[in-house]
Order: sequence, then structure tokens, then C-alpha cells
Amino acid sequence: MELSIIRIEDIAHVGFTAPDLDAMADFLGDFGLQPAGGDADTRYFRGTGSAPFVHRTRRGAAGFAALGLRAESVADLETLAAAEGVAVDDFDAPGGGKVVRLTDPDGYTVEVVAGQKSAAPLPLADSAPVNTARAKARLRATKTSVAQPATVVRLGHCVLGVSDFRASEAWYKARFGFITSDEIAVAPNFSIGAFMRCDRGDTPTDHHTLFLLQGPGGASFNHAAFEVVDLDDLMHGHDHLKAKGRDPDWGVGRHILGSQIFDYWRDPWGHTLEHWTDGDLFTAADGSNIADLPTLMGVQWGMKMPARG
Repeated sequence: MELSIIRIEDIAHVGFTAPDLDAMADFLGDFGLQPAGGDADTRYFRGTGSAPFVHRTRRGAAGFAALGLRAESVADLETLAAAEGVAVDDFDAPGGGKVVRLTDPDGYTVEVVAGQKSAAPLPLADSAPVNTARAKARLRATKTSVAQPATVVRLGHCVLGVSDFRASEAWYKARFGFITSDEIAVAPNFSIGAFMRCDRGDTPTDHHTLFLLQGPGGASFNHAAFEVVDLDDLMHGHDHLKAKGRDPDWGVGRHILGSQIFDYWRDPWGHTLEHWTDGDLFTAADGSNIADLPTLMGVQWGMKMPARG
């Protein structure tokens, strides 16, 4: 394995532009995100975790604007900036810190951040233990939950459509040290994408932080995925978004690759955001696999992938 310039430790945020910030804020509230500041032209939203923000919208024509990745240190940002011939700038956003801005092979803006001040985590409602046929952990107590939006805890991953998978894969791995979890092969010696995780050594990390997929749509935003508390929380979120008349995309079901229970919804401009829970975690030593297209598109249970236009 070739050495990368730095190793990122997680995804940090996703950025969008939209012509109506209030409409975006209303949707994100229904989705389960919390306001985290902003001004007349920019809104920030957070989960209940320690990230100062995970979603940013700036006023403008609707579109995907940026992928944020978190480096381990400002020193790593300086190393990256020196290698790329760019500056390390102050990051004018909740949490502050520093940022290096790069442009990937398809023109996506990648904001690599470090030195942010963590936000105080917001409280999570207690989850009652689950009784199964194998073990009874909840005794002499009932299990109840409150109808409300899902509780988004953190941003987990982003999926980007790319024009040349191998070129984009090489670019991201060379700079950020991503490890392939599952590569999607459609024929011998021809792959169209890969689920890639962060290299955190012996520390388990999400099955994927970034998924690059080469398809007929070329370079286009696919979706961003936000972790919720558990299955009950995800289902409450589903019911709330449905009651609010929001636009469903796909779900509920359980993926094969990554194993997440998923539920996809579209914001008012058609950008897909996912609720997920119960995903796989791997270390750097766990290696990589090859999967086919039916496995990518398949589910272990639940709603099958809708036909795409």
C-alpha cells in the first residue's frame, strides 16, 4: 500500500447551496438536525454529537457545494497544503479551526479541516434494552418511545458520482489514506466504484466514509448519510417525515454492503439524505472485498431499490 500525504480521521460536513434558506431549515428540522448558527446567507446545522456542524447551506442556486473531511491535526493540514501548493486558511464556521481547500478530479470542492473546537454533545433519550429470543435484557419494564423527528447524532458518509472511478480513487487515496472496504466490479478487471473507510489503524471505523461510483450520471452528488440513535428512532423519523409530506426516496431496509438499516429522503431541491443505524465497523487490518452490482443494489430485507430514471 502506497503512503498517503495524510490520513483523515472522519468525514466532517457536507455543504449545499439553496435559494431559500428557511425552506432548507424547515426540512432539516423535520429530518432531525439542530440549528448551529449562521447569518442571512449561510445556515449551519449539527447533530447531537460533538461536531460543531455537519450540514451547511449557503444562499444560491440549488446544488451540492462541498465535502468536508477531518484531519488529525493542523500539522497534517500544513503537510497537505505544502504538497498541494495551497494555503492553510482560517475556517470561518462554527468551531473555527483551519481548512485546506482542494478540488478533486471532477471539480468537487473538498474542505479538509482540523483544530475545530468541539461542540458540547446534546442529550440523547435513554433507549430501553431490547428483548430477543436469545436474551431478555428488559425485565419488569415497558418499552415506550415518543413520536418525534429522528435524532441525528452525526454525519457518517457521503456518496459521490464520478466520471472516472480509478482516477478519483487514486486521488482520494493518495491524499487521505482511504482503504477500500468493498469494490464494485461489473466485469473481470472492470470496477465502477468502491466503499472506502478511513485508516484509523486498530481503531474500528465505519465501513465507509466515502463511496465513489462511476455511472451514467457522471459527476453528481448521490447522497449524504446521517447516523440516528437506533431502529426505533429511525422509524419515528420515517413516520414524522411522511406525516410532514416530505419526499421519500428509498426505505426502510437493510443494506448488504455495510449492513446499515437505511431510510432515504429528498430535501426540497432533490438532494438525497439518509438516516442510518447499525452499520459495520472495521479496522485497517480487515482488508478489502470485491462485490458485484446486484449485491450493491440489493437488500437483506425491506424495500428494494426503486427504478432510477
